[in-house]
Amino acid sequence: MTVKGPSGQAAVEGRKHVWTVPLVPGSVRAARERSERSLVLFGLESSSAFFGAVLLVVSELVTNAVRHAQHSPDAEVTLHMTQHLLVVSVGDLDSRPIMPADADRTAGQGLHLVADVARTFGGDVRIEPSDSGCGKAVVVRFVLPEGTP
Repeated sequence: MTVKGPSGQAAVEGRKHVWTVPLVPGSVRAARERSERSLVLFGLESSSAFFGAVLLVVSELVTNAVRHAQHSPDAEVTLHMTQHLLVVSVGDLDSRPIMPADADRTAGQGLHLVADVARTFGGDVRIEPSDSGCGKAVVVRFVLPEGTP
């Protein structure tokens, strides 16, 4: 069971950190910085390509929420490390489906980038209903590199 902290405060249980960010542009940097601290606490090497890939994914997902989740005041960010996986989730209250980008457009390519990064580390991307039943969560799973604590 994860205990939720006050808005903006990380709730920590083992290797699962959960917090909310308001959906404003400055939240992307704040989410990235908090994620960086969480990954260090999880024992991941900050100079590794994997560490950088996870931070890129968090930044992209929070950016998407800031830009597109117009019916949600904030987003919930979750980092959960298991024995073999690191799962990143960004959920919001906007239930509108995420539309794939057209090949002809440069805008909307963020989820394609996220999927490519996830695949690089043996993972995938899913869009799931949020835990509350309202809204959605973009869930990215990474297979942990060999030798990860």
